[in-house]
Order: sequence, then C-alpha cells, then structure tokens
Amino acid sequence: ENISDFSINITDCTQVVVPEEVFFTVAAAGILENLLVLIAVVRNKNLHLPMYFFICSLAISDMLGSLYKTLENIFIILCKMGYLTPRGDFEKKLDDAMDSMFILSLLGSIFSLLAIAADRYITIFYALRYHNIMTQRRALLILAFIWTFCAGSSIAIALFSHEAATVIPFTILFPLMMVFILCLYVHMFLLARSHAKKIASLPTSTAHQRTNMKGAITLTIFLGVFLFCWAPFVLHILLARFCPHNPYCACYMSIFHVNGTLIMCNAIINPMIFAFRSPELRSTFKKMLCCTR
Repeated sequence: ENISDFSINITDCTQVVVPEEVFFTVAAAGILENLLVLIAVVRNKNLHLPMYFFICSLAISDMLGSLYKTLENIFIILCKMGYLTPRGDFEKKLDDAMDSMFILSLLGSIFSLLAIAADRYITIFYALRYHNIMTQRRALLILAFIWTFCAGSSIAIALFSHEAATVIPFTILFPLMMVFILCLYVHMFLLARSHAKKIASLPTSTAHQRTNMKGAITLTIFLGVFLFCWAPFVLHILLARFCPHNPYCACYMSIFHVNGTLIMCNAIINPMIFAFRSPELRSTFKKMLCCTR
C-alpha cells in the first residue's frame, strides 16, 4: 500500500482498483470450485490414482491463493476503516501469516505442476511399468515431501522477506521451475512419436497413446494458464523490491489489484480444465450436482 501511494506521486498512471464485489465473487467461486474437485476425487474411487492426487494438490494451492487474496483485501479494508493499525504487533503477525499463505500457494502450485508433469512423463515413456513406478503410496509420500518443504520455505521467506538474500532465491525459483517443466515438455513431445512407434504393435497401444497425449496436452494448458495468471504478480514483487522509485516500475505496480485478481482467476480456470478434459471427473461432477448415484 505504501508503494502504491508513493507511485501515485512519481507517475501519471492512475491506480487501477478492482471493485470489491467482483473481487470477493471471483475469490468465492475459486474456493468453491476447487473444493468441489477435492470432494469429487474423495467420493469417486475410480479417481484414487496418483494423477488425481497431484491434481488435488494443485486444487489446494489454488484455494490457498484465493483465500490469501480474500483475507488480504479484508485486512486492507479494516485498516482503511480504522479498525486495525498497520504497525501494530498483532497486525504485523497477521501480515506475516498472510504472506506465508501466499508463498505457500505459489510454491505449492509450482511443485504440484512439476509433479503432474513428471507423472505424465512416466506415463508416456514408461507406460508398461507406470503402476510399479508411481504407486499410491509413492505419490502420497511425494506430496507429503512437497507440502512439508513448501510450508517450511513459506514460513522462512515470510519471516526474512526484508532480506535480499531471501527474496532473490524465491523470485529466481519461479522462472527456473518453469524452464525445467518446459524442457520436460519439449523432451516429452519430441520423443513421443518415436516411442509410439516402438509400442505400435501392442493391441491397446493406440488408445493408450491417445490417452497419454491427452494428459500431456491438459498439462500444457495448466502450465499456460498458470504462467498467464501468476507471472504478473511475481513481476510485481520483483519491481517492488528492486525498483520501487522508478516511474516505469511504479506505473506497472499501479495495476496491483488486477494482478491479484488474476491469481484468483487461475483458481477458477483450473477446475474448468479438469471438468473439460477428464470424462470421469466430469461425470462425477454431474452426479454430485444432480444428487444422483
């Protein structure tokens, strides 16, 4: 908020504010949609597969992102109304907790996408050994490690966010992980055809190959949506840390509320991708919404 107020004085760019009604509507929709995904996977035993466990992890990350932005907006409103003092001890701890939730959401989304990408890679190139490599137990252990690491990292980064040594690794992690996933994609698609020829003699190879490639395409859509929704906000963090007094940086930071709303839009779009790309999940949604068995 201080950076936003300062930017008004050094740039002609006006502050873009998202109406509170729109903001809270988008946040509520994102939380409810991802909660619906979690309930669907729990209720349908056919969805108790490693791939859907990783999708649930991504849904939890999206819910945390929407919840973070909702709490932050409520916190700002209370400060403006005079119910909270920005420099109070309780408010400082609350702000650190919300920052930790934001970092946890971002890291959780990145590592969940990485886990989904690795799962698709194993499915395509080690199809005959997939169920031996990626068991339910192993998938749950991977998720336990991911969330333990993300929780510890989010707390450490939130407590020491004023240190450049903390901010720089955090901001570098985002593009590095994205580059790694993209490289995995390129390798996946380049070798997909040659791998398909090797298993073309198998009776179920055509249908299996089509299913695997559909999963890879779905993951590509996930990654594209994630970059579109999260990259502007990560850029905002970098600019706020390293060039807050620059007029061009301040002009970009004037759309802070728009970038925050994009994060919550990601939480709305992902469940729609799940429902559109997965017939089993789509069928479960219909049964749940229509209250049928």
